[in-house]
Amino acid sequence: MHIDVSTLLIAMTLNMLTMAVALPYFMGQVNRPARWAQAGIVLQTVGWVLLLLSNVCAPGGWADRVLSTLSMACIAGGMAFNAVAFDLWCGRRATARAPAVIAVLLTLGYGAGFSNYAFRVGWANGLLTVQMALLVAALCRRPRVPVGRWRWLLVISLLAQMVVTAWRGVLGAFYTADFPHFFAPHVVNLVFALVANVTVVLSLAAILLAHRDEAARELERLATVDGLTAALNRRAWLAQAGIDLAAGVRQRRPMGVLMLDLDHFKQLNDTRGHAAGDLALQRFAAALRSVSRAGDVFCRYGGEEFCVLLNSADLAAVQAYDRRLRGWLAEHVIPALDFDLSYSAGIAMRLSDADTIEAMLRRADTALYLAKARGRGCTLGG
Repeated sequence: MHIDVSTLLIAMTLNMLTMAVALPYFMGQVNRPARWAQAGIVLQTVGWVLLLLSNVCAPGGWADRVLSTLSMACIAGGMAFNAVAFDLWCGRRATARAPAVIAVLLTLGYGAGFSNYAFRVGWANGLLTVQMALLVAALCRRPRVPVGRWRWLLVISLLAQMVVTAWRGVLGAFYTADFPHFFAPHVVNLVFALVANVTVVLSLAAILLAHRDEAARELERLATVDGLTAALNRRAWLAQAGIDLAAGVRQRRPMGVLMLDLDHFKQLNDTRGHAAGDLALQRFAAALRSVSRAGDVFCRYGGEEFCVLLNSADLAAVQAYDRRLRGWLAEHVIPALDFDLSYSAGIAMRLSDADTIEAMLRRADTALYLAKARGRGCTLGG
């Protein structure tokens, strides 16, 4: 059976066109990394379409130069977009500066040196190889969030593409007589076309798996986080508090619970509207986030009530936390909200190894009730 390079590369481009059209349908409403991945695939698909079209133009003419250069910009640019998506899926900041710089250098060098066939083939394939190597290195770094095996599918795909792309670049740059044009029937070109078809399928599977992982993490986050304040919800906090309490008992660490209730919250809603009430809750959660130490766990316990578990904290440390919180509110909330925001609070410390979170919460709630009865705006208990 005879398989020619042109047929394989056309088939690969058709597969990429199918991916570019099908991915938005299968992914549905997507988040930021998936949008970067989709844009990267579209750019690479456009690049390959332009590259194939350039081969039906007069060799070396202006149309060949323009289409070929644009195709390199799209292929390399699409890979840079994919690098951003992979970083985001691994929980890292989206930078991908090096792949983007390589995409720019590749395009400029290719356009400037287009008339020299050996140079442009070596330049383009060489820089694409470097770009792929950067993606492999990024994927092999430890992710900051739990990810599945999709990244290893991508690593395998990129490594295979790196080998054949580098091989093809060396052939075009130094053995030009054996590789005189894009569809040259050389074994290296044939292997390149075969690998390209296989890796397109692997990349599609990896991207869909990465998107599924991200969606699962988002569902888990929504199940544990309060939608308005981004604080833990009550159920998630109780689960984490139980784990921390058991660890505190084993390690003989002190521990305290601080239960807080925003003062006159109903009056705030009635006089200023629910939007102001929501903003107050969000600012209060921001205050808790700002004054909490590593290891402190807070949640929106319900309505205008919040709860903080302070690990490795004695009574003095819990009282210091309360003072920091009141100070932060006095400094930041009034300028932001144009109204005062105070709270009443109750403290409960772990009394013995047999103490439970539920018992501590009951004591903190009793102390909170007494603080409200004494005129609000104070903290009692211990």
